[in-house]
Amino acid sequence: MYNCHPSRPRLRPLALLLGCALAAGAVTAASAAAVDQPEGADFADLSIEELANIQVTSVSKKPERLLEAPASVFVITADDIRRSGASTLPEALRLAPNLQVAQGNGASYAITARGLNGGGNSAPNKLLVLIDGRSVYTPLFSGVFWDVQDVMLEDIERIEVVSGPGGTLWGVNAVNGVINITTRSAHDTQGSLAMLRGANDGADVAFRQGGRKGEASWRVYGKAQGRSHTERASGAPVNDAWHSGQMGFRTDWERGADRFTLNGNANRGAFEQPAPGTIRVGGTNPRLGTVDTRGLNLTAGWQHALQDGGSVNLQLYYDYTRREVPPTFTESLDIVDLQFQHTLAPFGAHSLAWGANARYSWDRVQGSEYVAFLPERLNQTWLSLFAQDEITLTPTLRATLGARIESNPYTGAEFLPSARLSWSAAPGHAFWAAASRAVRAPSRIDADTFIPGRPPYILAGGPGVRSEVAKVFELGYRGQPLPRLSYSATLFYNDYDHLRTQELLPSRTAVRFANLMDGHALGIEMWGSFQATKAWRLSGGLTAMRERAYLKPESNDVSGPLNAGFDPSHSLQLRSTYSVDASRDVEIALRKVGALDLGPVPGYTALDARFGWRVRPGLELSVAAMNLNGSHPEYGGITTRAEVPRTVAVKLVWQN
Repeated sequence: MYNCHPSRPRLRPLALLLGCALAAGAVTAASAAAVDQPEGADFADLSIEELANIQVTSVSKKPERLLEAPASVFVITADDIRRSGASTLPEALRLAPNLQVAQGNGASYAITARGLNGGGNSAPNKLLVLIDGRSVYTPLFSGVFWDVQDVMLEDIERIEVVSGPGGTLWGVNAVNGVINITTRSAHDTQGSLAMLRGANDGADVAFRQGGRKGEASWRVYGKAQGRSHTERASGAPVNDAWHSGQMGFRTDWERGADRFTLNGNANRGAFEQPAPGTIRVGGTNPRLGTVDTRGLNLTAGWQHALQDGGSVNLQLYYDYTRREVPPTFTESLDIVDLQFQHTLAPFGAHSLAWGANARYSWDRVQGSEYVAFLPERLNQTWLSLFAQDEITLTPTLRATLGARIESNPYTGAEFLPSARLSWSAAPGHAFWAAASRAVRAPSRIDADTFIPGRPPYILAGGPGVRSEVAKVFELGYRGQPLPRLSYSATLFYNDYDHLRTQELLPSRTAVRFANLMDGHALGIEMWGSFQATKAWRLSGGLTAMRERAYLKPESNDVSGPLNAGFDPSHSLQLRSTYSVDASRDVEIALRKVGALDLGPVPGYTALDARFGWRVRPGLELSVAAMNLNGSHPEYGGITTRAEVPRTVAVKLVWQN
């Protein structure tokens, strides 16, 4: 069965061509600007206690201490990214122990939290990803095209990774987690920066220039990168080389109680599709061409601080993407999104926030003899309203109750409630519990996909599809048992209903999408950091999960339970960060990931290392080696997946 997601083993659009146009437009304060910590804060020298006090916004849509957030949250800081040697956004996300990041080949990734990371029937489509408040999921299949999601890594302030449902605050598709990527304010990126990176698999170059004019600060940036072909385990080359380019700008200014942000980005790229062909019609494979992608997004944000201590946030963004996937389809998509939030001043024991969201899209898909989306032109609207109240029951006990009603084009109104209880048992120790309902609403691929055949379709859409539902229960602890030790642990149980299946029609000549499968996932995720000495920090994380799916009696999709999940039963990561002196540091990281039954994909161990040297103020030279112990596969079928290679890279960053 054909799937348009690039990280799937069936058809991988492999993207990105060099070149770009500069955008004009605007970003937001809704999630990026509502942070209390000092502007320009560098996390390089923060202690364990200071890291626990980092302000996060993804859990409550308002600033709160990480230690007190009643959810499973891991924060990737700017310094974590620098020390890791990551060169792309998916590589940086590997730092979060509560994510599964699996590379299929080239620039194709499957990324999720708490399971359901793809397989025969379902691409990774239950994780919401935000970049400066702009949602980057595509309504084509409710997932993320990771090959076109890019930012300048040196501009990232932090990445908040919430594993678990976030539907009350963020809407449908925030089922298994939320990734909230926040870039630095233009106030904090003044002066010049240039980056060069060369490796045995490709190269990167980037620049940034920032300045001030009156009350406003601004920056512009540009970057380009490319990667060579990977190889299979046999040594045969995989046709998956890619290159991309992106440019953009950001400006921030304050006037009295108001804060404004403007942000724009443009990208273009191309990458090759690995052979053999992945769509088989009548026993033949089409010839696959190079995928071309391009995009433009503009975001505007305004935040107003009210005199009584509340705030009003307004965000508007426009997002255009075009994806040409020869010989199968070409999609052009325009999205306009408006978000409003009002956070009231605390009154009595209550702290209330409410808001609304309106989203409209124009989708145009040109099909082929291999696949079609019918109708080819479709305009869609999403509307939602939410409210959340944080209630102080006692000085150490808080309850958070919230709900969202969201209307989508396929199933109408969905109700997304949540209830959380947090208890500060003692200074530095917090326990919490939560119960939530989240849904993954149908997308175009669920309802509108047709594959021609005899008679007259092999796949005949899914006119009766419904939302996939998750009821999630969580118990968590976060704290500092010792001054130099922080620790977090979460137990979770996900009860799934109406998971997607492929049902054989009575004619037995075609299939149709339906929702005739249930399932559950039971697991634990934990991580911690230990400051062994002033110069040496150790950190680690572990996830373990048991995932099962069951067909309903009326289903005939015998492969559905196997295909529902594509996830390891466990993963482990250990990281050692050592500062030799004020100018030199060494980081060594070990990842161990369990096998995937589907594929099958064997378990693997990866060893990474990086040495960084600040040659002089404003100039850093680093050498990073990934997969030192050898290449390995991570995702996909035997005939299509690549070995994730051993790479060695030298990077130079200059700033003034």
